[in-house]
Amino acid sequence: MRILTKFMLGLMLVLAVACSRTPTRAPSAGPGANPQLGDSRPHSWTSGSPYGQAVHGIDISRWQGNIDWNRVRGSGISFAFIKSTEGGDHVDPNFRRYWYEAAQARIPRGAYHYYYFCRSGFEQAQWFIRSVPREVGSMPPVIDLEWTNSKTCPRRPSPAEVKREASVFMDIVGRHYGQRPIIYTTVDFYRDNRLGDMRAEFWLRSVADHPRVRYPGQRWAFWQYTGTGIVPGIQGDVDLNAFAGSRSDWVRWLNTRLTR
Repeated sequence: MRILTKFMLGLMLVLAVACSRTPTRAPSAGPGANPQLGDSRPHSWTSGSPYGQAVHGIDISRWQGNIDWNRVRGSGISFAFIKSTEGGDHVDPNFRRYWYEAAQARIPRGAYHYYYFCRSGFEQAQWFIRSVPREVGSMPPVIDLEWTNSKTCPRRPSPAEVKREASVFMDIVGRHYGQRPIIYTTVDFYRDNRLGDMRAEFWLRSVADHPRVRYPGQRWAFWQYTGTGIVPGIQGDVDLNAFAGSRSDWVRWLNTRLTR
C-alpha cells in the first residue's frame, strides 16, 4: 500500500505540474519531442513526422534488461507499456520488476498481453487477470493483436473469429480493471482482419509512414513509430511511441483512462 500511495501522490504531482505550465519551446526536430531521445536508424518522414508530437513513451519487455527508470523519466518519457503475458501460460520474467520500478519513478504504466490464436479469448483474459495487479492509477490494459511466427501456434483464424475472441478478452478484462483495453496492432493484421469496426482505442504500429497513410480513416491514441529508439537509461534499441494529442490532451486522457 505504501508503494501505491507514493505512486499516486507522485502521479498527481506530475499531472498538476503538466496542467499548470505551457511548454516554453516547440519540440526539437529529431527523433522525439525531447532532444534527449534518439533513433539508431532514423526514418525520413514524408507524410507527417512523429517528432512534432508533444508526448512520447516506450514499450518494453524482458529484452530491455536493467533499466534506470529515473533517467528514463528525466529524458522526457511520459508513459510505458510493459509486456505482462502471452497466450494462456506465460508471464514476461521482468514484468513484476518493471511494474514496480516504473511506479517508483512515477511513470504512468500499463500492461500489454501478447495474444495467441491457439487459446480462447476467455482463457487468455483469465490468465491476464491472474498475472496483472489491478492497481489504482494504472493505464488501461492492452491486447496486442498481430500475426505470430510461433511454431507452436501457426493458426491464422478468420477475421470473424479473431474479432469475436478478441472481444471476449476485452469484455472480461475491461470489466475487471474498469477500463476497456486498448488494441495494439500492425498494418497487415489490421488490414487482413478489418479491425476498424472494433470498439476500442487503437495503438498503431507504423514505422515507415504516418498512420493516416497506413490506416486510412482510423483514429488512434498511440503511434509506435520506431523499434530502434534510443532512450537514456535503457541499453540498446527500444520501441518509441507518440500520443495523439497535446500535453493538455495527455493530462485529460490520463484523468479519464486511469484505473480507479
